[in-house]
Amino acid sequence: MTFTEQFLAETSEIIRRVDIGAVEAVASLLAACRASGGRLFILGVGGGAANASHAVNDFRKICGLEAYAPTDNVSELTARTNDEGWAGVFEGWLRVSRLRAPDMLLIFSVGGGDLEKQVSPNLVTAIRYAKSVGARVAGIVGRDGGFTRLAADACILVPVANPLHITPHTEAFQAVLWHLLVTHPALKTAETKWESVG
Repeated sequence: MTFTEQFLAETSEIIRRVDIGAVEAVASLLAACRASGGRLFILGVGGGAANASHAVNDFRKICGLEAYAPTDNVSELTARTNDEGWAGVFEGWLRVSRLRAPDMLLIFSVGGGDLEKQVSPNLVTAIRYAKSVGARVAGIVGRDGGFTRLAADACILVPVANPLHITPHTEAFQAVLWHLLVTHPALKTAETKWESVG
């Protein structure tokens, strides 16, 4: 078997193993957020930050859901990192945004955050802050889901098909799953361009 065949076989296995109930639960949370006039804040670092930026566009344009990614403002992100430390960058951003109970966080992370290992501590502090104000939390994560999976109201765990490919599969499936969500009948309000052209 070539590497390409192996990687694609792993991808097929992940698709078969995704928890459909978890996907539906996240879709329901997003629909409730929009219905209550809440805002969606999508948080991620590294590949998760890039995915967050694209997903913000889709949730706004296709679903009519007010959405933001703190990492889209590199000036504020780096100023907060420099002045306040990396662990608090998202919490500080959410405080200024006046995060409130109708709002929601969507976390894109491979490991979900782990304070003990000091991996993505900014996600952990943001989730804790969100819970303290009554905001809902959802995630699309890999590995064992980390802190995000433990604390979230709904969380999609990307199954591990090969421990050597956790990061690429998780980040790729974040894109697959958010595209599923913005296409979901409970959320989609606008036709996508190429489908509307005929």
